[in-house]
Amino acid sequence: MLDHLIKAATVVDGTGAPAFTADVGIRDGRIAVIARPGTVTEEARTSEDARGLVLAPGFVDPHTHYDAQLFWDPYATPSLNHGVTTVAGGNCGFTLAPLHPDRPEDADYTRQMMSRVEGMSLVALEEGAPWNWHTFGEYLDALEGRIAVNAGFMVGHCALRRHVMGADAIGGQPTPAQLDEMLRLFHDAMDAGAWGLSTTQSSTHSDGDGKPVASRHAGPGELLALSRAVADHEGTQLEAIVAGCLDRFDDAEIDLLVEMSAAAGRPLNWNVLTIDAAVPERVPRQLVASERARKAGGRIVALTMPILTPMNMSLGTFCALNLIPGWGDVLGLPVPERIARLRDAGVRAELLRRGNSEEAGVFRRLTNFERYVIGDTYSAANEGLTGRVVRDIAAERGQEPFHCLVEICANDGLRTVLWPMPTDNDPDSWALRQETWQHEDVLLGGSDAGAHLDRMCGAPYTTRFLGDCLRGRKLVGLERAVQMLTDDPARLFGLRERGRIAEGHHADLVLFDPERIDAGAATLVHDLPGDSPRLDSKAIGIVSVRVNGVETIRDDVVTGAVPGTVLRSGRDTRTVSTR
Repeated sequence: MLDHLIKAATVVDGTGAPAFTADVGIRDGRIAVIARPGTVTEEARTSEDARGLVLAPGFVDPHTHYDAQLFWDPYATPSLNHGVTTVAGGNCGFTLAPLHPDRPEDADYTRQMMSRVEGMSLVALEEGAPWNWHTFGEYLDALEGRIAVNAGFMVGHCALRRHVMGADAIGGQPTPAQLDEMLRLFHDAMDAGAWGLSTTQSSTHSDGDGKPVASRHAGPGELLALSRAVADHEGTQLEAIVAGCLDRFDDAEIDLLVEMSAAAGRPLNWNVLTIDAAVPERVPRQLVASERARKAGGRIVALTMPILTPMNMSLGTFCALNLIPGWGDVLGLPVPERIARLRDAGVRAELLRRGNSEEAGVFRRLTNFERYVIGDTYSAANEGLTGRVVRDIAAERGQEPFHCLVEICANDGLRTVLWPMPTDNDPDSWALRQETWQHEDVLLGGSDAGAHLDRMCGAPYTTRFLGDCLRGRKLVGLERAVQMLTDDPARLFGLRERGRIAEGHHADLVLFDPERIDAGAATLVHDLPGDSPRLDSKAIGIVSVRVNGVETIRDDVVTGAVPGTVLRSGRDTRTVSTR
């Protein structure tokens, strides 16, 4: 007997083939039958009429940070609401394991680092996760049987370094014995099912003390030794972040990424390829890494987002503005002193000078304050300003835009939420995206879901992208769009029997209304442990989401079922060739 039968759905199977109408039967977590409507004779415990609805494979998000959130939110919201049934975690060199058994302070260091570098609520990290593991395998076991999505995890280089080197991981180099121990831990993690290595050398990644995170101190020899270790395990990968990911790689960064992928004989993905027609040389330069890797026997894949995902700012808390040289010195002061300094015309002039100079790099666009939109406000003086553009307010007040913005924020004790308007929302940039998506080493993704929770909401990229393809810009047809969200990432990670609607495959399925599918606006909610805030977005037009055959979402509401699997390398992934 079938567990469930979906009748007369428009099946988009993930392969890119034309859609077709079929009945799809599920048994024991897998797709048991795909047949012409009305021809399935086997009885089903439950069934539903899906006429007019699209049935697609569950979406695969290749870059998330749900490592901690899954403990207090096993449903990985809002990703699951938006049709994501499989998430890849442990990215950017940051994981919650391994933790040294004799140094309980390492857990606190990890929490502080994750709060600073990935924008996670410190209270939620402290109160929402059990922290009852030491090895990476114990961490995976702590999630087993209690999550609603399928989740696989890379091993974070920072955790490996910290475990072996302690405080010397910041600034130090491992002895030969320490490197051997790091490799032993790494092999143990992959034996337990880790997907491979993630690492960062990005200049934006600092720990809770404001110091460069541990992996940023690693030399090429250490990185290549770890990369070679990946080759010893089936179904493994590499993920790496370098400073040039934000804008343009330099030659040394390209050489390092190429050597790492070639040494591992595995694909290496990086996040995130920013596409802007105003910087036409960026995309060709970033994809040079992929071209060189192919020649060297490796493969480098660039993740890129198919939607615009703005990140809000605040002068009251750490944000990207702090990363501009000279700005952190002012924005790091106590709030009363910070307000006083920002109200000083000379200080503002110097900040703008540095923010518009070459040293600001990719962050220069953030100092065009007339293009900011005022978000949430907290004082009577700012009543009515939410949703308004600073340019217009400044013109009314006869103020320079930065001065105007400072006064608005000062009225709220610097709590004002600020939304910079995107600079890459023009027809030429969208045409460049459409072209870039066709490259064999470009993959959709990079949501960062689970991180920067009160700053951005990238999880809804799946539904927003599909809505845009069906009713908006229509840059990609439906069948190809679904393939880009399902089979393409599943193939990159070597997922076994996932990413397609095929008999025998796991029944990870999304049923949606093509006339309505979209994502609601990001709104601030307080539902994290400790009443901490995060941005959420409603899924529009998602009728049902199934993970391993069990319904987890019905009409944007979590069912409470937790049928997800901790996906382990080898067992659940196969090795992906770089050729």
